[in-house]
Amino acid sequence: MISKNDILSFEKTDYVLNSGDDFIYHLPHLELRNWISNYTITFPHKNMMTDDYTVIPHGSATLVFYCDSKGMHSDLFGPSMKPIAVGKKASQCDMIFIIEFQPAGLSVFIDMKQKELIDKIISFNEVNIELNNLIIEALYNSNSIMDLINIIDDILLINQNSICPLELKLSIKRIIENLGNISSKDLSEELFYSERQLNRIFNKYLGMNIKSFSRLVRVNKAIRLLNDPQNSITDICNLSGFYDLSHFIHDFSSICGITPHEYRNNMSDFYSEIAKFK
Repeated sequence: MISKNDILSFEKTDYVLNSGDDFIYHLPHLELRNWISNYTITFPHKNMMTDDYTVIPHGSATLVFYCDSKGMHSDLFGPSMKPIAVGKKASQCDMIFIIEFQPAGLSVFIDMKQKELIDKIISFNEVNIELNNLIIEALYNSNSIMDLINIIDDILLINQNSICPLELKLSIKRIIENLGNISSKDLSEELFYSERQLNRIFNKYLGMNIKSFSRLVRVNKAIRLLNDPQNSITDICNLSGFYDLSHFIHDFSSICGITPHEYRNNMSDFYSEIAKFK
C-alpha cells in the first residue's frame, strides 16, 4: 500500500494537475477523460483542513476510498447540487483516494438513473461490489503511486458498462463552452433534438435538467474568478453571465449556502473541483 513518502518521491509529469507534500491531483488515462476529471490521493494531517471544510456543488458524482483505524471503506457521493461538509471525517483518515467524475461520467460505469443518487452518500459496495473490490484490492496491493494509477486506469477502462448518448455529450460541451449561458431551446435547435427529450436524457444520465446544470456551471465559473482577489464582485457577475448582481448573489447563495463575499472571506474552508468545466 502506498504511503506519504511515495508522494514526496513521485516524478511530476504533465498528468499532474497539482501536488504538495501530502497530496496529488492526477489526470486519468486519455481514454477516460470524457468520464473522469481526475484522481486525488491525500494523506490528511491535523492542520490540513478545518472541520467545516466544504465541497462546492459541481453536479458530478465522486467516489471516495478512505483508510482509517478500522480499515478501508468507500463512499459514493451522488451528483451534487448542494455543498457537502467533509472536513471532520476526512481529517480522521490516514489516506484518501478519490475518483472525480465528469458530468454524467458515473453513468458509464454503473447502471442506475443518476437522479436517484442526487446529493446522496452511499457505500459503493452497495452499488457495484465487483468494481468496489477491484479498486480496494488495487489500493492495498500497489507499490507506488504510478502503479496504483495504472491499475485504476486499467480497471476503469475494462469496466465501462454503458454508452453516454452523443446528444448529451454535445450538450454538456456546449453548456460549458458558453459558461452555462445557452438555453435549452438553443441547444435543441443546434442538435435537432426536442427540449423534452434533451431534458429527459439529462435527468437520466446526469441527474438534473439542463437549467440546473447550466446554473452550476455559471456558479463554478464565478468561484474560479472569486479566487483571484483582483476581480470585483460586479466584474465576476458580468464575466459569469448572470443577469444582474441580485441574481448572481441569489443563485450563488442557493447553491453554495453562502454569499460570494462570504466565500471570498473564507476560501480556505471550501474546495472547488479543479479540473471540471475547463
